[in-house]
Amino acid sequence: MARSSSPAPSSPARRARAPAPAAPAARSPRRAADADDKNRPLIEDIRLLGRILGDVIREQEGQAAFDLVERVRQLSVAYRLKSDAQAGKALDRLLKNLSSDQTVSVIRAFSYFSHLANIAEDRHHVRRRLVHERQGHLQEGSLAMSLERLAEADIRAADIARMLSQAYIAPVLTAHPTEVQRKSILDAERAIAELVEQRDEMPSAREREDNEALIRARVTQLWQTRMLRDVKLTVADEIENALSYYRSTFLRQIPRMYREIEAALPGHEIASFFRMGNWIGGDRDGNPNVSAETLRVALARQCETVLRFYLVEVHALGAELSISSTLAPVTPAMVALAAASPDASRHRSDEPYRRALIGMYARLAATLLAWTGTEALRHAVPPQNPYLRADDFLADLRTIEASLHAHQADALAVPRLKPLIRAVQVFGFHLATVDLRQSSDKHEAVVAELLKTARLEPDYAALDEDERRARLLALLNDARPLRVHGAAYSEHTLHELAIFEAAREMLARFGRQALRHYIISHTETVSDLLEVLLLMKETGLVRGVLDGEGEDAAVADLIVVPLFETIGDLRQAEPIMRAFYGLPGITALVLRSGREQDVMLGYSDSNKDGGSFTSNWELYRAELALAELFGELGRAHGITLRLFHGRGGTVGRGGGPSYQAILAQPPGTVNGQIRLTEQGEVIASKYAHPEIGRRNLETLVAATLEATLLHPTQSAPKAFLEAAAAISEASFAAYRRLVYETPGFTDFFFAATPIREIAELNIGSRPASRKASRAIEDLRAIPWGFSWGQCRIALPGWCGFGSAILGWIGTEAAQRKARLALLQRMHRQWPFFRTLMSNLDMVLAKSDLGIASRYLELVEDRKLGKRIFGLIQAEWERTAEALSLITGETQRLASNPSLARSIEHRFPYLDPLNHLQVELMRRYRRYPEGSSVEDPAFAKVRRGIHISINGVAAGLRNTG
Repeated sequence: MARSSSPAPSSPARRARAPAPAAPAARSPRRAADADDKNRPLIEDIRLLGRILGDVIREQEGQAAFDLVERVRQLSVAYRLKSDAQAGKALDRLLKNLSSDQTVSVIRAFSYFSHLANIAEDRHHVRRRLVHERQGHLQEGSLAMSLERLAEADIRAADIARMLSQAYIAPVLTAHPTEVQRKSILDAERAIAELVEQRDEMPSAREREDNEALIRARVTQLWQTRMLRDVKLTVADEIENALSYYRSTFLRQIPRMYREIEAALPGHEIASFFRMGNWIGGDRDGNPNVSAETLRVALARQCETVLRFYLVEVHALGAELSISSTLAPVTPAMVALAAASPDASRHRSDEPYRRALIGMYARLAATLLAWTGTEALRHAVPPQNPYLRADDFLADLRTIEASLHAHQADALAVPRLKPLIRAVQVFGFHLATVDLRQSSDKHEAVVAELLKTARLEPDYAALDEDERRARLLALLNDARPLRVHGAAYSEHTLHELAIFEAAREMLARFGRQALRHYIISHTETVSDLLEVLLLMKETGLVRGVLDGEGEDAAVADLIVVPLFETIGDLRQAEPIMRAFYGLPGITALVLRSGREQDVMLGYSDSNKDGGSFTSNWELYRAELALAELFGELGRAHGITLRLFHGRGGTVGRGGGPSYQAILAQPPGTVNGQIRLTEQGEVIASKYAHPEIGRRNLETLVAATLEATLLHPTQSAPKAFLEAAAAISEASFAAYRRLVYETPGFTDFFFAATPIREIAELNIGSRPASRKASRAIEDLRAIPWGFSWGQCRIALPGWCGFGSAILGWIGTEAAQRKARLALLQRMHRQWPFFRTLMSNLDMVLAKSDLGIASRYLELVEDRKLGKRIFGLIQAEWERTAEALSLITGETQRLASNPSLARSIEHRFPYLDPLNHLQVELMRRYRRYPEGSSVEDPAFAKVRRGIHISINGVAAGLRNTG
C-alpha cells in the first residue's frame, strides 16, 4: 500500500469463462498526456494517503502485516492492469491460506484504502471544478451553466425569480439498512479531507511536512477506531448521523448557494424555495422502533442543532459588529433593539450592534432551554425572553441589516449576517421537514378497530372498496370523535394514534414547515387515503368536516401523500388520484389546506418487482398521466402537483446522476416542484465534503430550473413510446422469468450474496425484510439491491434489458436494421432513454462477473449455482451487446471519463475485499446455527465479513 506507481482497476482470480468489464475507451497520445496532467494531483494524493496508511499499518501491526498487505496489493494491480494470470492464481492461493487474524488485518487495510481513495477523489473533483471556473469554463450541471443557458434562451432574471418564488425543491434524507458508516469514522475522514485540501495552498516543504504529520495522526485514529457498531443502530443514532451533515454541509452551504443565485439575479428578491427534508424519526413503515417519542426526539434534536448554529453565528457576529454609535449612526429601530437588550456593560454603551446581539443571544439561549431542555455554551447575560417563532428572530436580524444598509455598511453584512438571515429563512427553528410514513395495511387495522369498538362496523376489513369509501366519507362528515372513552385498544392502535397526536403537538410548537407530509406506503386504493384523513380527523390534524361551510369546513394540517411502489401500483396511480379528487369535498379540502398535492413514486420496489427498464417506463407513464390529471385540476382550481421521487442511491434502486434524471423527466412533470430521497450510504458520498455537497445541491436547482424554464423534454414521438412499451413488456417478462420463475433462484440469492450477513450487520434500525420469510417479495428492496452490488453482479440495474432488446429487434435483416436505427435515434433524441442507457453503462462498467463467479463457491448445490449463474451471465452478455448496438460504443464509459478514471484508481483495491469476503463467508457459514459472538474465532470471522461489506460499499460508492 506504500509504493504504488499508479493505482488501477481490478479482478484477481478471474475465471476464464467469466467476462471482464469492458475497459474505458482508448485515447489518443495527446489526449492521454492531457489526462495524465489533469490527474497527476489525484495520483499524488492517492499515493500520499496510501503511503501514510502503509506506514501506519507497519507501525501498528508490524512489518509482516505490512508486507502481506503490500503483496496482496501488488498481485491485484498486476492482475488487473497487466492481465497477469499467474498473479491472479498467486493472489487466490495467498488469500485462501490466510488466518482469521491476517484476513481481518488485510480487509481493514483495503477497506480504509477505499475510504481514503474517496477522499482523494472528492478533493480532485473540487480541484478540477476550480480550474474550470478560473478558466471561465462552465461545467454541466452547475448553476452557472444553467443560468447561462437561460440567458441564451432570453429568459429574463425577473422570470427566473418569479419561477423560484413558486418553486419547492427538497432533497429528503432517509435512513435505510445499507448505511454502513459510523459517525466517528465520518468525523475522522472529514478531518483528513480538510487536511488534504490544505496541501494545495502550501508552497513550503515544512508546511507540507507538518500537514502530513496531522494526516498521519488522523489515519492512526482511523486505524485504532472501531469501524463497525457493536450494537444495533437505533433510530436516535440515525438521527444523529443525519444531523452531522447539517453541521458539516447544509447549514453553511445552502446559504452560499442562495448567494450565488442572488449574485446572478441582482435586484430581485429570491424566495426560500430550497428546503431540506428528513424521514428519520418519522418513517415507521416496516420499522417498529419508530414511535411518537422518536418523532419528538427527531424534532427536538433538529431544533437544538439549528439553534446552536445560530448561537455560534450570533456570537461571532457580535465580535464583528464592533461599530460605535459615535462614529456611525444607527436607525431608530436599531436603537430600540439595543435598548431592549439586558446587556448593561458600560464598555459597550456606544456599541448598539453588540448590545443588541447579546440580547438576541440571550433570547436564543432561552429558546434552546425552553424547547429542548439544553443549555447554551456561553452567557454574557442570563437566558431570558425566548423567541416564540423563528420569524421574530429573523425580524431582529433584519433590523440590524437595515441599519447597516442605511449607514453605508452593507459590506459588513455580507460575510456573516446575510448568510445567517438566509439560514433562518430556510431552516427556521425546525431545521428540516420531517415526513411521517406508514404502510396502508397498518392504517386499515387501526380504522377497523376504532369502528368495531365504537359499534359502527363489526368487520371493516370485509367491506369492498365502494363500501369502504362510503363509510369513510360519512365519518369524515361527522363531527363526533370515534374513540370510546375507557375502552381498551390494542397496542398497535394506541401506538399509531400516539404518532398522530405527537405530530399535532410538534406542529403547534415548530410550525407547518416542521411537518408537512404524511406518506402512505403501498397505496392501492382510494380508501387508503381516506383512512389517513380519518385518523388525522380523530387526532385533531383535520379540523371540521368535508361538507361543512365556513368555520366548520375541513382543513388538513398535513398533505396526505400516496406512495405508488410496485408496477401494478404505478399503473393505478392516475385512476386512484382521479377517483380521490372526484369524491365530494376532497378538492375543497385541498384548496383550503394549501392547494398542494404531493404524489410519491417508488423506484426501488418497482425495480425489484419488474426490473430496471420496466420500472422506469412505468414511472414515466405514471408521471405523464398524473401531470395530465393535475393539469386539469391546476387550471380549474389552482392545485399544484409535486412529484416526490423515491430514488435509491444506486441505479438498481432508481439512482444515478440527479441532473440527468431531472432533465429526463416527462414534459410538464417538474414545474419548479420536486422532492427526492437521498438514501443510505450515498448520503456520505454526496454530502460529507462541504464543496461536493454544495455542488450536488446546486445540481438539483440547476436541473429544476432547466426542466421548468427550458422545457428540454418534449412529447416523445409515437414511435418512441410504442418501442419503449414493447421493450418494457419483454424486459418485464425476462426479469420475472429469471428472478421469480426460475426454480431455485431464491436459494441461489441467499447463498451467493451476503444478504444473510447484511441482515445481521448493525447498519440500520430497520429489519431487512418486512416479514420473517425468505421470499423475495417480502424482502425490502434496499438490501436486495445492496446484496447484488456487494457480489459485483448488480443484477437489479440491468437484468431483462438485453433479452428485451435483442428479442425486439429480431434477426430478420430489414426489421433488425430499421428497429436498431430507431433505438439509436431514441438514444440521440429522447432524454429519458439516453439517461437510462447512461446509467446502464455505469452499472455494467462497475459489475464484474469474474469476481461474482467466486461467490458460486458459497452455493452448496453446485449444479444449481452453475445453472443460475450461467443464466445471469448470459443475460449480462446480452445486455452489454444490446447497449453497444444502441450507443455505438463498444467499450464502457467512453462518454464518462471521470467515472472511468474513478474505476481505474479504486478497483485494484476492491478485488481483494471481495475475495476475502467470499472466504470468510464460507468459514462463517460452517459454524452451527446459534453460535455466539462470545466465541472469539466466530466473532473475528463475523467482524471481518462486516468490515468487507463496509469496504466494498465505500469502493463502489453509488452502486454499493
